[in-house]
Amino acid sequence: MADKQAVRVEIYDQVYHLRPGADSDAEQIARAAGYVDSKIRAMAAKTRDVDSLRLAVLAALHIADEYHTLQTRYEALRGAVEQKSAEMARLLDRELRSAG
Repeated sequence: MADKQAVRVEIYDQVYHLRPGADSDAEQIARAAGYVDSKIRAMAAKTRDVDSLRLAVLAALHIADEYHTLQTRYEALRGAVEQKSAEMARLLDRELRSAG
């Protein structure tokens, strides 16, 4: 398998050349970089702090909070789907037994 080409992205006025991993592509890298850039810029707009490292850490904390919130919601939805699926399987089994 050939090596993937590095993707040039800009995050908070800094240029990075990132090589996509096995499970990502150039478009996904660019989208993620744009998201990180927007989060850092949002932090910069809300605070007088101009230290890019501190802004990056604040943005990372917000992104981590979003991730954990979505993960919790996903697990709740997954549990509800599994419960409904099991319920539907029981109903289907009952109907098939009574029809036979």
